[in-house]
Amino acid sequence: MKALQKTQPVFGLELRDVPRPASPAPGEVIVEVLATGICGTDLHIYEWTAGYEVMTKAMPVTLGHEFSGTIAAVGAGVQSLRVGALVAIRPSVVCGRCPACLAGNSDACKNRKGIGVTRDGGLAKRVHVPAENCVLAPAGLDADIVALTEPMTVSAEAVATGEVRQGDRVLVLGPGNIGQGVALFAREVGAAQVVIVGKDDVLRLDVLRRMGFSETVDLGERTLPDALATYLEQGKFDVVIEATGVPAVVQQGLDVLRKRGILVVCGIHPKPVSVNLTRLVRDQQQIRGSYRAPLATWGRVIDFLSTHADLVRHTISHKVPLERALDGFELARNKAASKVLIVP
Repeated sequence: MKALQKTQPVFGLELRDVPRPASPAPGEVIVEVLATGICGTDLHIYEWTAGYEVMTKAMPVTLGHEFSGTIAAVGAGVQSLRVGALVAIRPSVVCGRCPACLAGNSDACKNRKGIGVTRDGGLAKRVHVPAENCVLAPAGLDADIVALTEPMTVSAEAVATGEVRQGDRVLVLGPGNIGQGVALFAREVGAAQVVIVGKDDVLRLDVLRRMGFSETVDLGERTLPDALATYLEQGKFDVVIEATGVPAVVQQGLDVLRKRGILVVCGIHPKPVSVNLTRLVRDQQQIRGSYRAPLATWGRVIDFLSTHADLVRHTISHKVPLERALDGFELARNKAASKVLIVP
């Protein structure tokens, strides 16, 4: 079968012939992949920016960690899944043996592997997955929508990390898929105002407007305070959520955050960031990092997707066959797409 793989620690990916998965190991299943999303992490791996050196020992490795599929086969001891079940995949595989895992705190596992990063992922027809990493989705839900589960859990976790409450004024920096999800979940918990900022992001900001977000800003060549001048007349924002991965944006976000406000960083940054700590201390602001979501969030997000399938479908701009996956990567890399799904 074909698989899109990272084979060397340099720019690029390769579509290669690889063996089809054989019978699943005990505790694992084989997933027949239906749709796989391209995300910012995949683009970093494609371009080989700093921060992904841990992948080198796993190469060649098949990319793809945002995917849906059906169970094609189950290994020994798997009781929770049946052949044909529709699932979303949690990409973080824990060891189950370290002290944290044995204590029931698997989120602190030090030996975790990432599906689509350090073990084979969903940019192929079939893939081995631990059964415990499969999250059941309603049988009638479109597989394209189910493939959005993983990035939407990241968005939901960022909103929870920022403690967004009813009546808050929220600024979202970055209108990509994570920023789009952040806007949706901020609105869902009752934020009074959600403003989303991009830079040369006509297509992705248009997606947000079609989802009912009228307060969108494209920076162009303006500074962030200048672009937000009208909004800042009402005061600075209660919560700022950064989803750009652009280091300079972090301090800019703090500049428009109110005293005692919370800045959530969920973008992956290729280099260290400088911030004005004196001003942060005097304004008693907080910077919080947000990354993967706990298991409980996955069920909540799938319920949200089931209820709002027609709404979130706006985020999907392109569907590309696996044979043309590199075309899909270039669409995403050049901001010519919102969410690109690769279908095998």
